[in-house]
Amino acid sequence: MTKIKICGITNLKDAFSCAEAGADVLGFVFAVGGRQVSLSVAEKICKKLPDSVSKAGVFVNENLITLNRIAGVCHLDYVQLHGNEDRAYLKQLKIPFLKVFQVQNEAILAEIKNFRLSFFMLDTFIDGRSGGTGKTFNWDIALQAKKLGRVFLSGGLTAENVRGVLEKVNPYGVDVCSGVEKSPGKKGLVKVTKFIQEVRRWDSRIN
Repeated sequence: MTKIKICGITNLKDAFSCAEAGADVLGFVFAVGGRQVSLSVAEKICKKLPDSVSKAGVFVNENLITLNRIAGVCHLDYVQLHGNEDRAYLKQLKIPFLKVFQVQNEAILAEIKNFRLSFFMLDTFIDGRSGGTGKTFNWDIALQAKKLGRVFLSGGLTAENVRGVLEKVNPYGVDVCSGVEKSPGKKGLVKVTKFIQEVRRWDSRIN
């Protein structure tokens, strides 16, 4: 089945609602921004989540010591890296990671290949932004990227367009943030449920 990640969780109510709706992974943004969550809040939420739900921390060029400490405190299953983290940085991580590549054009394929990763995320490139853009990118590039490894797809996904992504790319997983929000950092349960239902309908169709 397609993995479903709901990112930008900032409170326990949303975390439980997303978990109960069927999300596989919940994302907590530790990088500065409108969806940033404090370590204390994230720790409390993560402790209460069922083991069936994976926990991911989102970082941008974070100090390695700080990142590893946060990952340990929150018992994160993996970290999602949205910055300029290079291969030397990745080698020093003490936790599984998901490197994010921001797609502007096909040139990103060479960069992905250079990292030699079997698993990565694609997101939309917008200058000065690191995720949560609410904008889609050329999915033909995602289709090409699948030849390089398993793809987690992000960037402007909603319940209305996720079916098209699945039909065209059939990625390993989909990551949604603003597409299921009623305001930045606050999830709309109806939107979350509809998004997950659309993905699972697709899964049942091809399985």
